Amino acid sequence: MHILDAVLILQALLGAFDNLWHHEWAARLPQRRGARRELALHAGREALYGALFLGLAWWSWHGALAVAVAAVLAVEVVITMTDFLEEDRTRQLPPFERWLHTVLTISYGLFLGLMAPRLLEWWQQPTGLAPAGRGLTSWLFTAMAVAVWAWSVRNALAVHRLGREAAALQEQPALPPVPRHAAAVLITGATGFVGQALVRRLRAQGRRLIVLSRDPRQARLQFGADIAVVGTLDDIAAETRIEAFVHLAGARVLGRPWTRARRRELLESRTRLTEQLHRLARRLERPPAVLVAASAVGFYGVPEAGVVCDERSPAQPGVFQSDLCAAVEHEAMRMEAVGLRVVRLRFGVILGRHDGAYPMQAFAARLGLGARLGDGRQPMPWIHLDDAVGFIDWALRRPDVRGAVNAVAPDRCSQAGFSTALAASFGRRAWMRMPAAPLRRLAGEMSTLMLDGQEVVAHIAQTGGFVHRFPTLAPALRELASHPRSAVRMSRSDGGRTADDAASM
Repeated sequence: MHILDAVLILQALLGAFDNLWHHEWAARLPQRRGARRELALHAGREALYGALFLGLAWWSWHGALAVAVAAVLAVEVVITMTDFLEEDRTRQLPPFERWLHTVLTISYGLFLGLMAPRLLEWWQQPTGLAPAGRGLTSWLFTAMAVAVWAWSVRNALAVHRLGREAAALQEQPALPPVPRHAAAVLITGATGFVGQALVRRLRAQGRRLIVLSRDPRQARLQFGADIAVVGTLDDIAAETRIEAFVHLAGARVLGRPWTRARRRELLESRTRLTEQLHRLARRLERPPAVLVAASAVGFYGVPEAGVVCDERSPAQPGVFQSDLCAAVEHEAMRMEAVGLRVVRLRFGVILGRHDGAYPMQAFAARLGLGARLGDGRQPMPWIHLDDAVGFIDWALRRPDVRGAVNAVAPDRCSQAGFSTALAASFGRRAWMRMPAAPLRRLAGEMSTLMLDGQEVVAHIAQTGGFVHRFPTLAPALRELASHPRSAVRMSRSDGGRTADDAASM
């Protein structure tokens, strides 16, 4: 393999890692309205890379065609420089991403230096395409071209979707300004999956919001000027009036293997911030009235078959997901000593169109690749995103609600039943089977999230009058499978009514 080919392959691999690790996993750019321009730049650059890979895979570009190749390389440089400026304007890059970008720049500079003599040689030839296949290397370049074009289309679709969402928001009536003296709700994890939906609901209610974000620039672009964004709780003055804390922040549980370091990261990403909220509550001249903290039904561990868990059911020490939830809830309960009413919401699997567990499963189901995991009999407690946000709003509004609250839909189902219903929402069948043994071997204890479940009932919500918008699975999945614009219209026709409003009617 020629060194030029090796450098281009290295550039492709580093770029793919940067896309997956930083843009997709860490920054979650396709879910951020403020990242539309950056995603558009990425889509354009990936389209050019695809053309470059395929063009260099099979042909030599002689004469005037060499100028076309040089133009593609030059445009890529311009796009990358513009992308650097856009990243600095819109988000705070972590050190490793900056280091990787530096390596990518050096690698691309090396590629240009090696490519220049070849372009000069081609330019001196009569204009035309000359076959230049190199066997396995050519096929590898072709595969990379297909992959990078697919990613370009994916980013372009994300730009289109985010633009459609922005247009839909602009069509809504302007919200009245929030009085600056009004008490605020402080939200951690507001740029995440549930947090974004919660911000929309509370802002529509006219509440004053303060958002804690590791990337204040991106958060300000995402939420607009009428929502206060802080990068650290130390930026909040002691005289600030805060009526409630909503703690949603935390690293994703499903993803990287649960190594010792990863378990520590999952725990500290939740408990350390709870400690900081505790210090803030003590520092404020008037402490908040309530803390609503996100936990999960994983608190119950892996119960025996047939055991139904309500809020009184115990944790299961020694099972990591149970230990994690118990530690999170223990830190939250310490806030009671400061005088806060503490509500610990134990969420089931939250189903939302653009993030969480639903999109990848929906993609597979749409292709007819819905699968039963293991024997499929494991319970799968679930809740629609609208109702997850409704639970938070309900907990904020109801002074009589405190302690653990199971936030799940009343319609209980198995994993096989969920997979069948999900496939049916797209007019497909779930015919595949995924044996349990390979999943347990590959994912280790993390496989319990997929192969073991909890039969959970929301006893507190049922007795407290909470009204689900989506109490049963099939209508929830049909709504998620519908066109996003029609879903926005459906949400508007609901009038922003909360579960608490419904309960009072």
